[in-house]
Amino acid sequence: MGEKSKSVLLPVMAVAVFAGLGRMVMQKIKADRAARETHVTGPVDEKTRQWISDVVRTPRQ
Repeated sequence: MGEKSKSVLLPVMAVAVFAGLGRMVMQKIKADRAARETHVTGPVDEKTRQWISDVVRTPRQ
């Protein structure tokens, strides 16, 4: 009987995929920490910005 050739491609691809996923997870964690520290929630459109301005400037009764 002939020897079975062991393919190296599949394990290498698996390592590459898991390394890529691990890197993406680490980037997400770092981005979340940075956003939490700087209190950045995301871009605010003009309508929302105006509403916030009106709410803050309007005297409460």
